[in-house]
Amino acid sequence: MIGFSFTRWWAIVCKEFLQLKRDRVTFGMIVGIPIVQLVLFGYAINTDPRHLPTAVVSADQSEFTRSYIAAMKTTGYFAFTLELPDEDAARAALARGDVQFVVSIPADFTRKLVRGERPALLLEVDATDPVAAGAAVGSAQALVTSVALKDMKGALATLVPGPPPFEVRVHKLYNPEGLTQFNIVPGLMGIVLTMTMVLMTGLAITRERERGTMENLLATPTRPVEVMTGKIVPYVFIGLLQATIIVLAAVYMFGVPFVGSVLVLYAVALLFIAATLTVGITFSSLAQNQLQAMQLTVFYFLPSILLSGFMFPFRGMPEWAQVIGHALPATYFMHAARGILLKGAGWVELWPDLWPMMVFTVVLMVVALSFYRKTLD
Repeated sequence: MIGFSFTRWWAIVCKEFLQLKRDRVTFGMIVGIPIVQLVLFGYAINTDPRHLPTAVVSADQSEFTRSYIAAMKTTGYFAFTLELPDEDAARAALARGDVQFVVSIPADFTRKLVRGERPALLLEVDATDPVAAGAAVGSAQALVTSVALKDMKGALATLVPGPPPFEVRVHKLYNPEGLTQFNIVPGLMGIVLTMTMVLMTGLAITRERERGTMENLLATPTRPVEVMTGKIVPYVFIGLLQATIIVLAAVYMFGVPFVGSVLVLYAVALLFIAATLTVGITFSSLAQNQLQAMQLTVFYFLPSILLSGFMFPFRGMPEWAQVIGHALPATYFMHAARGILLKGAGWVELWPDLWPMMVFTVVLMVVALSFYRKTLD
């Protein structure tokens, strides 16, 4: 029996280091994944978002209403971006996702305030993501006392002691109970489809190459676009099946409301599946083996799960992280899926989420075809 040799052992160690050096994709993953995780978790993730877009519907302009709006701005949670004419415009802005909050001031607010009738302001909240809205709602309700102490002076000072001179009534729309599963489960559809579609198609061409069947495929009179589209069609049906399973579980297991159209949801899901499949085909054209394809999938999956608004509030991330998130189709699909299920969003409301996915699919398919032609050479 041959004994252990340190020389032979060291030769094997050196061989593995040389192999890692030659495999640039693997080396990039070793260095890149920890750096990406550190940057994302250290800088991009924020569970207490600030400067959330807010609109105001003001039928009463007085020093008291202006003082309360100014106090909301100083909290840092509210960024007033729109002044809307009526309640219908406010609901439309909330449905589209243009704003997170709408403050409605009734016409007789000041008159009732000085009479001591304790009027109410209405704060409507897009509560599809309860984490994003929770702290802001609490701060808005806590401002009543400080505003009253500041402005209720002179003859109105007698109204300060006792109950607050006015109140803020909060209406949480689309998710009144603040259930996290209403936000997480629809978004999970985008995460599952991203992971499975990219991984499965990422292995499609590399598997052919490793098994030696690529030569037989290239010998057939097929064009690159025919090969690539033919390979992804079966996965389209798999993706639709996964989407169906998740929707059924969301409705019947978790009680997520389905307010919108089934046809619209499946059309949007089909567009998102096409976008993720082009990512996988591109990876399969770039990778030299299945291991590299899996590594590229993991590298793509990390930003998709962390920067798309699935786990953490999207508006709470810094601007550079939101720019990266807007480059990922998962961001648009999650927003669209939540809009369809919880808000009943239609084509008009969904268009800002649809056209970026279309552009992403076309551009990446062109890139995939160009790299696929290079593999033929």
